[in-house]
Amino acid sequence: MEFLMTNDNEKEAPPALSTGATHMLIELWGAKNLDDPAIAEDAIRKATRAARATLLHLHVHKFCPGHGVSAIALLAESHITLHTWPERSYAAADVFACGNSDPASAVPVLVEAFQPEQSDVRSFRRGVSIKPTR
Repeated sequence: MEFLMTNDNEKEAPPALSTGATHMLIELWGAKNLDDPAIAEDAIRKATRAARATLLHLHVHKFCPGHGVSAIALLAESHITLHTWPERSYAAADVFACGNSDPASAVPVLVEAFQPEQSDVRSFRRGVSIKPTR
């Protein structure tokens, strides 16, 4: 496998995507509705539509009472995941999508569903930061 070296000697993989993809990481602190699989499913379905993505499969798993849910939506464009910790009033989600989708539009949907007191959202472009060597 070929690797490129950055200025600080970290290895980077060669480019994989011609148009890149956006990966949103969402943290929700002081959140509500974290132990309800129906709310999680509805939020992910709405977030998928908001992101203009194509849902292929959705699985939501409820842990024992009070221990939250985990959900994963397989998208034609990539995925959406959600993990909740009601005992900490915290949820973590990520939305990763390529093509003509708009993963940033999924964020307000998730915020509305889980009503956090505070949120932290980070966005990363993936597959575009490395220049081809050939």
